[in-house]
Amino acid sequence: MAQYTDRALTEEEMERYSRQMIVPGMGKDAQLRLINSKVLIIGAGGLGCPAAQYIAGAGVGTIGIVDGDVVEISNLHRQVGHSTTRVGMMKVDSLITHLKGLNPLPSYIPHLTHLTPHNAADIISQYDLVLDCTDNPATRYLISDVCVLLEKPLVSAASVQASGQLTVLNCPPVPQGITSILGVTHPLPPCYRCCFPKPPPPSAMTTCGEAGIVGTVVGMMGIAQAGEAIKILAKGHHRADILNDPPHEPTFPPSLLIYSYDLEKGPSSATFRSVRMAGRRKTCFACGDNSPQNLTLEGIQKGTPNYDQFCSLPSAKVTLPMEDRISASTYKDILAGTQSEPEQKILQGILIDTREKEHFSFGAIPGAINVPFGKLLTAAAIAKREKQNGQEGREISKETYERLSSVLPREILDQEEDKKDKESEPPIFVVCRRGHDSQEAVEKLREMGLDRGGKRKIVDIIGGMKAWKEEIDPSFPFI
Repeated sequence: MAQYTDRALTEEEMERYSRQMIVPGMGKDAQLRLINSKVLIIGAGGLGCPAAQYIAGAGVGTIGIVDGDVVEISNLHRQVGHSTTRVGMMKVDSLITHLKGLNPLPSYIPHLTHLTPHNAADIISQYDLVLDCTDNPATRYLISDVCVLLEKPLVSAASVQASGQLTVLNCPPVPQGITSILGVTHPLPPCYRCCFPKPPPPSAMTTCGEAGIVGTVVGMMGIAQAGEAIKILAKGHHRADILNDPPHEPTFPPSLLIYSYDLEKGPSSATFRSVRMAGRRKTCFACGDNSPQNLTLEGIQKGTPNYDQFCSLPSAKVTLPMEDRISASTYKDILAGTQSEPEQKILQGILIDTREKEHFSFGAIPGAINVPFGKLLTAAAIAKREKQNGQEGREISKETYERLSSVLPREILDQEEDKKDKESEPPIFVVCRRGHDSQEAVEKLREMGLDRGGKRKIVDIIGGMKAWKEEIDPSFPFI
């Protein structure tokens, strides 16, 4: 690798990078490899900001940043590359402004867009190594697939609430379709699909906006990404020719680093653990033996595979018919008893708020009962098992009733056998944050038989608490 380390360091480079160059294993050659490297950071948020700071500080010569969003105040507790004075600025421009103040020597390349199947190959092909700092499963699969096809190493991380994970993929790069090399007995480096052949179910996909995030947790994972990237580049692993010069030991044994942080416990509650992962899979869609028939750059640009469909990403389309939905304004009239059409009058009933308790604690519609969406799904699973065990009727066993009542309020479960009129039994109204989870919640409550075979009306409030703020109470603390 002499072609990358055959020049002298400048006086400024010597002074700026001296403290890391004297660390055993670094030195001048490693620093020059960093200076001659090109890194792409996809996502200028909670992961991308700390990763970019340490990569820039370490002296990586060219740094590209991809993001199509603007800086918001709610970003600033964790996205430390931005500032209050740059709220409203494109995140890429904001982060580059910050990085230039930290280290003006690297070249910074802005990509003011979201990564898509149409532009991914053009952007990624310009760089030596990629950091996936996104929070979208579909984008993670897209990034990994393109990195396999372009033979780029990938450092991928994710973080939500108080936990995070990181893994190094396709390093050193191995051409697509090769799952074994003569003389190499250790597993070849996997891609993202090798580790996660199937995406998580849509109900398990949460964002920082929905589930929350501890800034220090996502910061730890972003710094760890930078550390792995610096290691790869300094040692030249991104340029290793694994086919003609195979290593005797795996450069990066396949593993998943998991970080967990418990807000309820003392300092020892923060833990790292490493889980061993399998290597490249022969049957992998993206890099396995038959993968060249499945995945091509041309196919990706034309929409094959369809990443959104593969991940079954939740969409904003309405799944409930309109007769099973009401507006926030209509629910306000129900509470006040001022419905304009008496023949369409709906009785006051029970309002279930499916937001997490932390969201609920900031404010709620008067009389709402907090049943977090996850708990409601747990109750639905209990009821489903009861049916599978032969309890198909409307009645549920006492044992199951007790299990359900530990999750759902008893006023929802208690049946009133003497009320036969469809409108005589109090209806159930469901509200969530934005009007998506509430639709699924209505379906789950019906699956549990809580509509009493049609005798009890169950409806959701369109647009959730966001609509309540916009239509009814502008002072409501929606977060």
